[in-house]
Amino acid sequence: MILSDLRHYLKACKSVALRDLMLHFDIDAEALRGMLQILVTKSYVRKINANEACGTSCCKCDNTLTEIYEWIER
Repeated sequence: MILSDLRHYLKACKSVALRDLMLHFDIDAEALRGMLQILVTKSYVRKINANEACGTSCCKCDNTLTEIYEWIER
């Protein structure tokens, strides 16, 4: 996968959880975070942490489900 593939996918989806990106591109979270950080630095994408509770009190939500990346329209 190259950075332009990630950029095109985010642009098409508008908002995607890190877990969905991992599944779509079959790549681990740390590798994706590195590529996503490049897009964040260039102001193409913003990172959103969805910290809303799921309704239980276990506090064990997977970070890859609550780490969301959103395409910024220019």
